[in-house]
Amino acid sequence: MTTTTPYRPAGRPRAGDGARPTDASLGELLSATTHDLQQLFRLEIELAKTELQENARTGAKAGAFLGVGGALAYLALALLAFAAAWGLAEVMPAGVAFLIVGVVVALAAVAFLVVGRSRLAAFQPVPEQTVETIKEDVQWVEQLRS
Repeated sequence: MTTTTPYRPAGRPRAGDGARPTDASLGELLSATTHDLQQLFRLEIELAKTELQENARTGAKAGAFLGVGGALAYLALALLAFAAAWGLAEVMPAGVAFLIVGVVVALAAVAFLVVGRSRLAAFQPVPEQTVETIKEDVQWVEQLRS
């Protein structure tokens, strides 16, 4: 995560400068406000990029682990299903045993798909912090206009 220095608008004096905001001309105030807005939007864009990069990095790592885990789970499930079907084939016809195991695996798959779909619907890749600060910036600009 990148860290940024605290933002201080260019046209605002620091404590102890001895300068007062009313000492500036209208042109200087407009120039300072324009500079401040440009800096603010640059910082907002940088924040959005940082958030999206972090989200993408986290998603990529999670996807890699899920991919490997899914492949291994598929192999394990296939082996266990064959073992269960062959075990059941000792006490009933082999076709019925494989059918029972197939239905159980299909029901488990449906359950996982339903849960996965609901969780995917709840996933929001929007950079929340950036959206909030942009809303605050818009309110700030609207206050400047009035």
